[in-house]
Amino acid sequence: MSRLIVVSNRVSAPKDPSAGSAGGLAMALSAALKTYDGLWFGWSGETVETFTGEAKIEDRAGVTVALVDLESQDVDEYYNGYANKTLWPLFHHRVDLTAYERTYGEGYERTNARFAEVLAPLIQPDDIIWVHDYHMIPMARDLRRLGIKNRIGFFLHTPWPVRQLLVTLPHHRRLVESMFDYDLIGFHTREWLDLFRDYVASEPSVDGKLLPNDALEAFGKTVQTGVFPIGIDVDGFLDARNSVFGRRTYDRMAASSAFRSMIVGVDRLDYSKGLEERLLGYEQFLQDNADMRGKVFLLQVTPISRDDVDTYQDIRGRLDSLAGRVNGAFADMDWQPIRYINRTYRRDQLAGIYRAARVGLVTPLRDGMNLVAKEYVAAQNPDDPGVLVLSRFAGAAEQMGEALLVNPFSREEVADAIKRALTMPLEERKRKWQTLMQVVRDTDVGIWRDDFVSTLRAVEKSADGDDDATPAHSA
Repeated sequence: MSRLIVVSNRVSAPKDPSAGSAGGLAMALSAALKTYDGLWFGWSGETVETFTGEAKIEDRAGVTVALVDLESQDVDEYYNGYANKTLWPLFHHRVDLTAYERTYGEGYERTNARFAEVLAPLIQPDDIIWVHDYHMIPMARDLRRLGIKNRIGFFLHTPWPVRQLLVTLPHHRRLVESMFDYDLIGFHTREWLDLFRDYVASEPSVDGKLLPNDALEAFGKTVQTGVFPIGIDVDGFLDARNSVFGRRTYDRMAASSAFRSMIVGVDRLDYSKGLEERLLGYEQFLQDNADMRGKVFLLQVTPISRDDVDTYQDIRGRLDSLAGRVNGAFADMDWQPIRYINRTYRRDQLAGIYRAARVGLVTPLRDGMNLVAKEYVAAQNPDDPGVLVLSRFAGAAEQMGEALLVNPFSREEVADAIKRALTMPLEERKRKWQTLMQVVRDTDVGIWRDDFVSTLRAVEKSADGDDDATPAHSA
């Protein structure tokens, strides 16, 4: 069987597979690499004075990883610059925060070309290559330039922007053209695939064609696309929930609630997560429901991320101020309405926290799948489940219609959903949870992984003229 080579900006193969902090995606890809005798390639997270082009090969719990050090200029322009200051805000519809600096684009192109030059000698003729996310969109193009003819797939973990915003990106056509060197491009939702197809078919400078089965033709090339909704490692998460540490965390949180209903939000610090809007919605709930004060509290867990980017420093300050304002206005001597925490918790700890929460608030302004929504559902007690309040602009909303879907820009809508969730009868909660839990099981991360890899293999067979090849996946 051919090897699978996973390519991503950072290599997250767990050094200790039993660690409760290991994420489901990392575990799923690690399992695939063990099955296919594969390799995980990416940036080491370290910087060097001069780029050497050497890959450090090591074993992580049975997974072979190849790590590359970058120069400080690469990190500033490729990672902090084009990836995090240009593509990330643009793909999340925050053009007001998008930085269009020529040096960022040049660094992005240069660093991807460097990655390709290091990876190419490690590729064997029958390997299949799976590239992840917006950091490495040009990777297939750069590998093709080096003579790599293997099947290469790409999966975007973020939303794809509407065409009217994408065209604000200098050289947007060149970025999209580089994607046509992939054999398969995957998106979380049908909406984002359709937005990509709209750009290809409608942008005058592209003049692309929509082909059957979601194939696309442009730039003299054809690419297959598909919808592959990612999920969580359900069994692994349930094991974490039922572990000694998971149960202990649940017991602590249940005791800490002290006969109050806990509302929980877990998001890394990012403007796309709608954290300010969430706190304003919760503040509105407290204003509208004086009888609920003292009976509920919001636990907002927000690990700090990208703290060297000015935009993230700004939002951190605003959240600190907003949480303080709400607590100052509503707190009593024995009650604090918001517990705002900037730290990271292990997966088993989070499972215990989710299980103890009567309401899960997942209200991003625009987001990828957002696996917190699926983790919250998986953590619940089937006999007394909590209620998921979910932004309609999260990728998960396309699948999880039984959640209370809200417009996160409306503080009144968020406030009303919190009240409905807290007062929902048990039978309705159980009915909604059962439907949502089935979605979680049906979209397990292992199913997502195997679906994408098998579809990429099918594209390969089709390209080789095998009439028995299965059609490419599309939802």
